[in-house]
Amino acid sequence: MINSDPSCQLLQGASDAVHLATQYAKHKVQPDGHWCGPLPSNATVTAEWIIFLQAHQLPISDADRDGYMLHFLSTQQTGGSWAIAPEYPDGGNLSCTIEAYFALKMLGLPPTHTAMLRARDFVLRHGGIEKMRNFTRIFLAMFGLLPWSCVPQMPPELILLPSWFPGINIYRFASWARVAIVPFTLIRTHEPVYALPVLDRNQLYQVQPDFLDELWLDPGTKSIPYAVPILRLLRQAKLLALLFQLADLVLCLVVWCRLTPLRRYSLLACTQWLLERQETSGNWAGLYTVHLAITALLLQGYSLSSDPVRRGIADLHSDGFLFRHESQSDSNSKHSKQGLWMQSCVSPVWDTFLMVRALLDTAPSNTPPDGPNPLITNALAWARPRQITTHPSPQVQADWSVPRPRLPPGGWAFEYHNAQYPDVDDTVIGLLDCLLHDPSPATLYSPLAARAATWLLGMQNRRDGGWAAFDTDNDSYWLNELPFSDMDALCDGSSPDAAGHVLEGFGVLLKLHAHDDDQKGGYRRHDQLFAAVAASCRVGLAYLEHAQEPFGGWFGRWACNYVFGTSNALCGLAYFLDGDEGEERASRMARRGVAWLRSVQNGDGGWGEGLDSYVDVARAGRGPSTPSQTAWALMGLMPYVNADRRHRCCGGDGGLVEAVEKGVRWLIAHQDERHFGEGNGATWSEDVYTGTGFPGHFYLGYDFYRHYFPMMALGRYIRMLEGRPLDGIS
Repeated sequence: MINSDPSCQLLQGASDAVHLATQYAKHKVQPDGHWCGPLPSNATVTAEWIIFLQAHQLPISDADRDGYMLHFLSTQQTGGSWAIAPEYPDGGNLSCTIEAYFALKMLGLPPTHTAMLRARDFVLRHGGIEKMRNFTRIFLAMFGLLPWSCVPQMPPELILLPSWFPGINIYRFASWARVAIVPFTLIRTHEPVYALPVLDRNQLYQVQPDFLDELWLDPGTKSIPYAVPILRLLRQAKLLALLFQLADLVLCLVVWCRLTPLRRYSLLACTQWLLERQETSGNWAGLYTVHLAITALLLQGYSLSSDPVRRGIADLHSDGFLFRHESQSDSNSKHSKQGLWMQSCVSPVWDTFLMVRALLDTAPSNTPPDGPNPLITNALAWARPRQITTHPSPQVQADWSVPRPRLPPGGWAFEYHNAQYPDVDDTVIGLLDCLLHDPSPATLYSPLAARAATWLLGMQNRRDGGWAAFDTDNDSYWLNELPFSDMDALCDGSSPDAAGHVLEGFGVLLKLHAHDDDQKGGYRRHDQLFAAVAASCRVGLAYLEHAQEPFGGWFGRWACNYVFGTSNALCGLAYFLDGDEGEERASRMARRGVAWLRSVQNGDGGWGEGLDSYVDVARAGRGPSTPSQTAWALMGLMPYVNADRRHRCCGGDGGLVEAVEKGVRWLIAHQDERHFGEGNGATWSEDVYTGTGFPGHFYLGYDFYRHYFPMMALGRYIRMLEGRPLDGIS
């Protein structure tokens, strides 16, 4: 136990902050016990929803129209553009701006409005519509604003290739790409041209090829090529991209000559694939891109009143995808979105599991007299039944099982409804919550824990030993060279942040098993499982060693960036610091990771990292301090403060304690002073996005990241000062 007057003062400050944060968590919990914060991304998500509504002439109420407009106008940057994230270092994004402008004009905002003029100037200054991404091309072609010949070929026959087919098949793509590519193949094949609303003519629609002419540098030349010039590819030695472009040219010729004997059958197969993967709630993969699947089904002859279409549209409302910002009273960011906007997905299971972990980390050393925290028990009662223990149906196996057909289900999904695509991170955090809430043999050897651990074991990648999010060995990165690839995000490969999470979860499993005084029944029934977990951890450690950057940190695939990845890796490595030669390797990795985190601590005591680190590794760990990133760094460092590990991981200089104390002071000082009503506590403000969808292209602003991660860090710091294990396992 660390004992000094300054530490006692810091302990009191941390305890007070935790108390206020717990009150805030209680204030924000849903009536049924779970949490789900808003999840903003960028303007294209809402714009594409407006495009869908207008394409099918679905009514928009005046209140909703005003809400959508307010959303776009409140998120426009001073230079007239819309960006992929607030304060993104590259400024505005051309395609975001084009889609937002398009949506606003469809909603009735005249081109002479100041916001529209500023947006138009930005687009023209950055090359005009001619420079838009392929994704945006598809949406404009759907309204006849450019020829369909300007959109890459996406043959529906792709669906006919079996999963074992070498090279390309639909299961080589990541889950999120899969559920977009299949409907896109249908849309690209049908080449629809929808009518647009006529400005100042209520409820009048007609095809208007000149609707966005003001955004073209040369509106008389709209047949703009999507392919990179062949000579440029040759100079850059991008032979694979060249091969794909030549294949695209062949496909264009084949389609033009109508040499597609399997076209009708493949369209039916794509339709059936979509129907089989629709959740009972109506969604596909828990993503907002449900509108693509609905459009594809409508093109295949389904009506707006048909069951799959009706359920799909209803799900976006019932699951809370559409978010209306009602008040500024609980806005903790100057970038808080206003009005009515579409979320790319919803995060109830993820937010609930992480809030529970924060409440567990801040729990007192002894159970209070009135029993366990009802916030925790109610949340776990909500979350436990959401473990996915069966496939979607006897006839339809979940996509993750295609390469692992004998692996039984056992994971949790991120969203309310997503039986097709549970993910590794939610599953390991859910498993940790259940184990740390009740670390008894009854939980350790329960069917719930066995199912989750078995599924996580089966989801380990065989090629490199790491873990991805939704798929296994989904690492055909060469697919990103396909002509229709925009975001370099067609694959779901291993990531150090996911691997660190799993190693932490497996470390807790092994620790509890080692602490079990009565292994006679439990171990004998589960000896094979625990042996497999131990073996998996050895392979996972080898993956982390290979993935460690030369400067000592780890890449963060799902949050920004090296601070997050390094924190997760260090939290996992902390369970493997003692033992055989393989575990000595963990100590060497941890020493370098700790040293790097210390080296990038800001002068104010916090940590921060900008999204620019995804495009420039020299920016790793550099940026203004934020609550979530400061918390991640602290959680990565604190396991290594113990005196018996200080020499091994910190050079024995004692500076790690000081670094942790500075970070804790930063969190205490930056807890929001504004209270949200009597007894509703306080939280932290965060003005930037720290969540990642597709590095370099798509980012997320998880609303609760600013809250539950600082709670975790402060709770673990209190435990450290009190001499208790950071994970609460005695």
